[in-house]
Amino acid sequence: MKTVKRFVFACLALSIAMLANGCSSETNGSNAASASPADFQKKLQEDLIKAKPGSVIELPAGKFTLDKTISLNVDKVTVRGKGLDKTILSFTGQTAGSAGMLVKANDFIIEDLAIEDAAGDALKVENGTNITIRRVRVEWTAGPKETNGPYGIYPVTCKNVLIEDSVAIAASDAGIYVGQSDNVIMRRNRAEKNVAGIEIENTKNADVYENTATNNSGGIMAFNLPDLPVQGGENVRIYNNQIIANNTPNFAPTSQIVAGLPTGTGILVMAIKGVEVFKNTIKDNNTANINITTFFPPDGKPIKNPAYNQFVSSVYIHDNEISGGGKSPDVRLPKIAALIKVAKNYADILYDGVVEPKDGKPAKPEDAKLCIENNGDASFLNYDAANGFKKMVRDAKGYQCSLPALAAITLPNAGAAQAGGGK
Repeated sequence: MKTVKRFVFACLALSIAMLANGCSSETNGSNAASASPADFQKKLQEDLIKAKPGSVIELPAGKFTLDKTISLNVDKVTVRGKGLDKTILSFTGQTAGSAGMLVKANDFIIEDLAIEDAAGDALKVENGTNITIRRVRVEWTAGPKETNGPYGIYPVTCKNVLIEDSVAIAASDAGIYVGQSDNVIMRRNRAEKNVAGIEIENTKNADVYENTATNNSGGIMAFNLPDLPVQGGENVRIYNNQIIANNTPNFAPTSQIVAGLPTGTGILVMAIKGVEVFKNTIKDNNTANINITTFFPPDGKPIKNPAYNQFVSSVYIHDNEISGGGKSPDVRLPKIAALIKVAKNYADILYDGVVEPKDGKPAKPEDAKLCIENNGDASFLNYDAANGFKKMVRDAKGYQCSLPALAAITLPNAGAAQAGGGK
């Protein structure tokens, strides 16, 4: 039988000692929060430390103020609130720690609560297997600001990750992020007013579906970067999503690489192989609805990691509803400003045309295995980045082809009936 610990802090007529032992589950949590936030924080951290495998830590409704990171290092623990708008952990004025909640554990479940205004990342999970994040809201409540924490929901170097029915708002890097991980499902989430709404970075085998990404600087990103221990992210399916009007000005600190993300990006596919984008609605993203690009270091320095591949290949974009992209490109970025002078008009689907050389010799366009078909009247531009925009191509007929469908992802913590999806 699971161990269940209930935190109920609103029985104001009782002593703090009685609160520690719990009281009626019908308590008004918001009254309790104003009465004794320090005791709530202390008791919560104590129970996270003392938790045993199988423990379920239940939090009441209410808004609770915390001033330092809370952490968990015990496997097989569930943290459960009363709802993502009912149980609120507020880190406004946080004085210690680099995250709101930091978890280093396996078989972890967190659900039905919110984390607001963390000084750093809102919810970070490191080196875990079988991670479930369900109906969690992370938010910086004053809206987009450079000083907001970088990541909202942030599992990194994990395996078997499920993020579902969650919300991320106003992160200064990525709202919902999975990095250096394997076997991931991100579904039915909402990301808005972040720099990057949803990111899949240096990650293998991910299904990203039935999400809404809107009013971010960029909607959904799938890419690899060089300066990370885990390389070789691949096999990402992005489907049945709503990726609409991601035109919030990029507010990332200029020192961060994400500051180079063009405002108005719907989907970014960069330095990755094995990506399938299908059955999405992608519209009204002002730089491009889909941007397919090689990675070039922003400082122009050579890439030092020999395991890193900066090129895009085996990308299949098909059966999407795409419209209204490329109407107002982000000319604050020098490369875009230079291109717009030559190209005049952007396009829904933007491709840099750079193909990985073979045996030290230039490759043919078809060697990239980029296939684009059945996307309605979506416009296209290969802007020939490798040759200074000299041979730009607007006709996508040369890319009308198909690739084998990528396999659906299944997770032990997701349920086989819901883990797939697709065509």
